Amino acid sequence: MKILSVSDRVTPELVGPRGRRRYDQFDLVFACGDLPPEYLSALRDTYDAPLLYVLGNHDIRFHRAPVGCIDLSRRLITINGLSILGFSGSRWYNGNPYQYREKEMRAQIRRLWFQLWRTRQLDVVLTHAPPRHIHDAEDRCHQGFVCYRELIRQYCPRYFIHGHIHRHFTDPSQRITALGQTTIINTYGFHIIEI
Repeated sequence: MKILSVSDRVTPELVGPRGRRRYDQFDLVFACGDLPPEYLSALRDTYDAPLLYVLGNHDIRFHRAPVGCIDLSRRLITINGLSILGFSGSRWYNGNPYQYREKEMRAQIRRLWFQLWRTRQLDVVLTHAPPRHIHDAEDRCHQGFVCYRELIRQYCPRYFIHGHIHRHFTDPSQRITALGQTTIINTYGFHIIEI
C-alpha cells in the first residue's frame, strides 16, 4: 500500500495534473495538520484516494470537513485494511483552539480504551504533535506529549506519523525514528510511505 503523508507546508507540485504525472497513484493520503482545507480537497481530487486528516494548532479555518476528506480526530477507524487512530493539536501554549495540556490529551486517549482494547493490531497513529523527546523541541509550543510514548509502549502501532516540527531533510531516513516496534515519522512537507 502506497501512502502520501503531508503536513505544515503546502507543496504545489503535489496537486493537479502535475502531481498526477509526477507521482504514482496513492492508496491513502494522510494529513497531519496546519494545512488549508482547500489543499486537502485538492489532494483528495488529484489522487482519488481516501484522505484522512487531523488538525494542527493553526487550523482555525476548519468549520466543516474539506470535501471528500475524513476527520480522524479522536477516532479509530479501519480503512483499506489498516486500523488508524488520530489526535489533533499540539501542547497548550497560548490558549488557541487545538491546544491541549498533557492531562487533556491523556484523557482523549483514555476515552478510546475500549476501541483500542478490541483492536487486534493498531497499524497507524496519526497526530499533529510528536511524542515527547522524539523529533520535538523544548519550547512550550513544540514539546511532544508523554502520553503518546505511553500509547506507543502499550499498543505498539506499526507507524506513528506526525507533523508540527518544521525541519528540512536532506535524506528521508532523517525523518524516521524507531521506538520499540514502532516507526515514528515526521511528515513535514510531504513523505511517501509504503506499507
